Amino acid sequence: MLEKFTWYKQSAYKWKGEGITVYIDPWGLPDKEEPADVVFITHAHADHFEPADIAKIRKNTTQFVAPRDVADKLKGNVKAIKPGESLDVAGIKVQTVPAYSTVEHRLETHPKSNNWVGYILSLDGHRYWFSGDGDPNPDIEQVKTDVALICIGGDPYVMNASEAAGVVKKIKPQLAVPNHYGFVVGVASDAETFAREAAPVKVQVLKPVNAFERTGAASR
Repeated sequence: MLEKFTWYKQSAYKWKGEGITVYIDPWGLPDKEEPADVVFITHAHADHFEPADIAKIRKNTTQFVAPRDVADKLKGNVKAIKPGESLDVAGIKVQTVPAYSTVEHRLETHPKSNNWVGYILSLDGHRYWFSGDGDPNPDIEQVKTDVALICIGGDPYVMNASEAAGVVKKIKPQLAVPNHYGFVVGVASDAETFAREAAPVKVQVLKPVNAFERTGAASR
């Protein structure tokens, strides 16, 4: 279910479908990349919304989907969204899922009032949930997805590997994929912690295009 995906770093992905190229939170892209038909942005932080990377892949017809505070900074074909919406974008069924902090010492990093999101995208007959940034919360614990691509990097910004494992054990996807570790927060070995603690949920760890910048002992 991941054959058409490229993971660049953090939460940045490309999905190359039949006649369509989709990016989610593009960051750390090579200078020469395939032009985007659709770009989904989860929120305004620079490791998710990077204009320099968007410039590498945008074309005149690129469709952008983003929360209002990001959409206001984009030009062209832009759809501003908020949590809890269902829509169709270039033939892709999309649901927006609230993404926010709930742990007290992380509350200011991703406030619920910002209306930032994760996305559930229906691609090739499967549902893929891209968590965006945040903590375990009642909204994401209702997600129904085949594949969960979830942040695990921990303090000071997002849920850690153990917390993320708890989420996927509740929502029971066919496959879970860790992201948002080994670069800004978290270390490369956090993926091992996540895979171990998410059992019996199957976990697939992708190799990023960019080399991990943070290694060492797993964060807690």
